[in-house]
Amino acid sequence: MTEFTPLLSFAGGLLIGLSAVTLMFFWGRIAGMTAILGGILPPLDRDWPWKSTFLAGAVLAPALLQLSGVHVDYEVPVSVGALIVGGIVTGIGVTFGSGCTSGHGICGLARFSKRSAVATVTFMLFGFITVFLIRHVFAGAF
Repeated sequence: MTEFTPLLSFAGGLLIGLSAVTLMFFWGRIAGMTAILGGILPPLDRDWPWKSTFLAGAVLAPALLQLSGVHVDYEVPVSVGALIVGGIVTGIGVTFGSGCTSGHGICGLARFSKRSAVATVTFMLFGFITVFLIRHVFAGAF
């Protein structure tokens, strides 16, 4: 069972929102992680310096938190194969959905985008379905 962590979840959401607002305020850019990641892969786009800095912050922040003495327990309850399949399926969804949960769910909803609202409802619906199937229909298979 997943642990209920309202304070950590709130703090994480607050930091994600703050980073999205900061990126929009200073650079006028949407914090869509898929587009940011795509911008640092060859061929590099002209915005690769800020994109690589943004991603470095996303990777280094948890490491710095750990080094400061805060220990956050986590576990990955599925196999490596399931992670690979999930990554491929997510990549396909991001391509057909023209963006990811951060781009649509955080930034798009904040801009009252109808397309982002539909995309976010779709992400959430399929997330619920996937969790139900993995935990109740295919329990133990992954």
